[in-house]
Amino acid sequence: MSETVTIPGYRAGTWTIDPVHSEVGFSIRHLMISKVKGVFENFDATFVTGENPLDSRVTAKVDVTSVNTKEKNRDGHLRTGDFFDAETHPTIDFVSTGVRNVDGEFLVDGDLTIKGVTQPVTFEFEFGGFGADTSGAYRAGATAKTEIEREAFGLTYNAALESGGMLLGDKVTITLELQAILADQ
Repeated sequence: MSETVTIPGYRAGTWTIDPVHSEVGFSIRHLMISKVKGVFENFDATFVTGENPLDSRVTAKVDVTSVNTKEKNRDGHLRTGDFFDAETHPTIDFVSTGVRNVDGEFLVDGDLTIKGVTQPVTFEFEFGGFGADTSGAYRAGATAKTEIEREAFGLTYNAALESGGMLLGDKVTITLELQAILADQ
């Protein structure tokens, strides 16, 4: 018998991401002393929520050419073969494989593909809530977060620093601020 979860305001159906009210962001250790943050400006996701939230699934796609770290030269370098190789691998893709409730925390497991390499990841998922907007469309909000090791995805570029250590850390935090609209109301 599978666990059934109840969430106030929750509705089953197909949801599309609202890109104007959503963000796909990341951060990575830089120069061993601080973090650099960036976003991908073009992305899409579809959530299909089941009657039981644990039966839900998500697919998402990010356009790697839309990377924005607020520095043009760095963004251009991120698009090259040293990093994302946008010409050969123009998207980052995620397909969920399951949803779990562990001690009241929602975890979304799935396969993340970056630069042609697919690895399993788990997003910690926090519901922000549900409700109708001013036009009557029903919306859901959430934050999802995971940490990956970039080298596991073939993102191995780095440089040694004269002061010791490396230019870039291996761990990348991915943070999603999501707002979705119920399509089949």
